Amino acid sequence: MKKVTIYSTPSCKYCKLAEDYFVANNISYTKHNVAADIERRNEMIEKSGQMGVPVIIIGDNELVVGFNKPVIAEILGLKT
Repeated sequence: MKKVTIYSTPSCKYCKLAEDYFVANNISYTKHNVAADIERRNEMIEKSGQMGVPVIIIGDNELVVGFNKPVIAEILGLKT
């Protein structure tokens, strides 16, 4: 399974939806709270050019901004 990393904030409902989706599909992921971790926030901005969350990185270079379920499912090889 591909490595999944999510940059999120505690108040982001789309971040929660993405995390719930990963849990429901048994996808392990690493979560970075960019509201509290300035270093990870800067890393997210550098990688994505975005300040909005969630920013999801799948594998080595697949980047998804927002909770785009069909795109995430396609990259992970899941059924939508």
